Formats: sequence, C-alpha cells, structure tokens
Amino acid sequence: MSAENALLTILVEKIRTDMLLPTLPEMAIRVRKTADDPDSNLLMMTDVIAQDPALAARMIKVANSAFMGRSIKVNSLNQAITRIGLSQVKNIATAMAMEQLFVSQHEQIKERMALVWRDSVNVTSIALACLKLYIADNKHCNLNLDVMTLAGLMHLIGALPILTEAERYQTVFGDPEFLENAISTLSGQIGSSIMRAWDFSDTYVQIVLNWNNASYQTEQVSYIDFIRLGALVQSPLEGTARLQALQPYIERNIVPDADFMDIAEVRVISQEIKALLS
Repeated sequence: MSAENALLTILVEKIRTDMLLPTLPEMAIRVRKTADDPDSNLLMMTDVIAQDPALAARMIKVANSAFMGRSIKVNSLNQAITRIGLSQVKNIATAMAMEQLFVSQHEQIKERMALVWRDSVNVTSIALACLKLYIADNKHCNLNLDVMTLAGLMHLIGALPILTEAERYQTVFGDPEFLENAISTLSGQIGSSIMRAWDFSDTYVQIVLNWNNASYQTEQVSYIDFIRLGALVQSPLEGTARLQALQPYIERNIVPDADFMDIAEVRVISQEIKALLS
C-alpha cells in the first residue's frame, strides 16, 4: 500500500468515526441555525452576530465595500445585516469564521495551514471578482456571489485533516513533498466527506470534490470554473502555457481575454475581497 493510500485509509476511517472531523466554528453554527429557522428575522441575526465583535465589524466592512456596490455607508450592524440580507449573511459569516480552523501548535504545520488559508483567500478573491464581472454581462446567470464566497474558502477544507494527521505522525507524513502531493490528490475526497458531515448542500460537496479534477466538466458555467480560474491565476504558469490554460475560460466567455486581471473592476474587487477576508 502506497503512503498516499495509507494516509487516505487512516483519514477516511477517522472521519467516518468522527475522530478527525473538523468542527464547524460555533459562531458559524449559530448563524446558520438562525438563518435556517423559518421564524427568524434580521433583528435576530443581528443579535447573534453582535456577540462576536470581530465578526460584526467585518460584516459592516462587507456592507460598505465596493463588492456590495453601494455608495451610502452604513454605521451599524443592523444596517449592515439589512443591506446584505439574511441568506447572504449566512454564507458570508460562515466563510469568515472558517479561518478559525486553520490553526496548529506545531510551527511547520501552522505555517502550512497559513499557506492553505492564504491560497483559499487569494483564489476566492479572484473568483468573486471574475464572477461579479460575469454576472454583469450575463443577466440571467443563476450563480450567487455569497455562495461563491463560501465555496472558494471551502475548496481546500480537505487539507485540514491531512495537516492535522501530519502533526500527529510527522515521521511518516511530515515530508513536505509528500504532504504537498497528499493535499493535492486527497483533499477533494476528504473535503467532500466533511461537507456532507456538516450537512452542506450538494452544491458545496461537488465543488470541493471536483474542482481539482480536470476530467470533471460542467455543461453550464459553474462555481467550479471560477475556482479553477482563481487557482490558475495563482499558479506559476507563464507565457504560452498560461495562455493555453486560460483559453477555455475565454472561449466560454467567463473572462473577456487573457488580460482580464488588468480590468480595473476585477483588480479593485479582488484586492478588496482579499483585504476583507485576510
């Protein structure tokens, strides 16, 4: 049995028995429970988020951002929640709470988790900026920016158990090259198991499972396209190889051309989202 298969066997068994399943942050659980309650309202959501001053401050920043497309600033959490909306708050607050999971006592694992979170934020910021541009040009698009936010920050969630296990068994799984390969090849399958255990919809399960699977393609433009595009922008590809990799996105009118990151709106929105999530 290869080292990758041995690691997968350990992780899948531990997740199956809830021994290694990451716990959704408490604030995210409370926000999602409130949003899903048919009797809840914006005031109730405001009361929940107000209990976390840091999250409350970030929600006000989101409401006042260019991302929301409003020029009049809000000054209170209640105004922010009203502007953002109940369903959007559910996903945005969950996304912002995810950073709490990427922590470790071991210095090397801590650094690797920080890199995974940074990559998640970078990919999400680019994906959101490009999706916003795409929606503006495709009025009948049924993709949502708040779903894109959460999907982007969740797409590498499967790396968490791998890194946690590496911290436990450093002599076996602590090799950096092996760890990188394990995250690349195993995180999708593991991450989709986490999404199911957290009772996330199939939309998120499929995104986490398939975004890094090149053989998986959707007939319609999907969230996966924008996550892949964000990852491609972050990749070291240059020159002809980069142009070839971008061509499918240009052909599907997801971006206008290979220089889409030079578009002012894309650049400004991606930078703002990165600042909001970092």
